[in-house]
Amino acid sequence: MNWIILIIAGLFEVGFTTCLKLSNNFSNIKWSVGFFICIALSFMLLNKAAQTLPMGTAYAVWTGIGAVGTVIVGIIYFNEPATFWRIFFICTLIGSIAGLKFFASH
Repeated sequence: MNWIILIIAGLFEVGFTTCLKLSNNFSNIKWSVGFFICIALSFMLLNKAAQTLPMGTAYAVWTGIGAVGTVIVGIIYFNEPATFWRIFFICTLIGSIAGLKFFASH
């Protein structure tokens, strides 16, 4: 169950980075509120998951989900480049996240 909580926490990390971009330096109230809601939920869920998962693994997986998700959102919604090397390294990051999950002691 804590792995599911950790994945949800990572998705809220993607939410807060996306809201941060859309908040236009916190001048757009709607996206600014979204940022603060997502960041609070992300950290609360990370804290919950890290109570039973190894802290280093939980943090690495959380940031990895956030990084991969943020890059994907950037490519799809903000027309950021999807070069071969960028996709290649995102795939290696996904592999690393999966490895941490499958080889974690819990």
